[in-house]
Amino acid sequence: MDVLSKTIGKYLFAIPFLIFGVFHFMSAGDMAGMVPGWIPGGVFWIYLTGIALIAAAVSMVINFYDKLGAFLLGVMLLIFALTIHLPGALEGNQLPMTMLLKDLAMAGGAWIYAGYVAQK
Repeated sequence: MDVLSKTIGKYLFAIPFLIFGVFHFMSAGDMAGMVPGWIPGGVFWIYLTGIALIAAAVSMVINFYDKLGAFLLGVMLLIFALTIHLPGALEGNQLPMTMLLKDLAMAGGAWIYAGYVAQK
């Protein structure tokens, strides 16, 4: 793999997380309803996950703690998949199933990234 494709791939992977993180701040009130009712804190978790998404993206872009950032991003996405999207997917709803699969794929990508960084 050449340097150009690695660089482009890194940015194509990181930039959406930066944008998702910004969305968490722009629409925190609307997103608070996605936090499962059994988890206290509502909008606090939206802001915290927004910060985490932005931090992971920045760490990958600037190559600073990017292995840790990508690994923790994968953990967070897996938690999202299991706690937010799985219950709706099990009810047979298509949108939660799509979101479940998206988060699983992105978690896998984050862990692939973390594993690749470990090989540098």
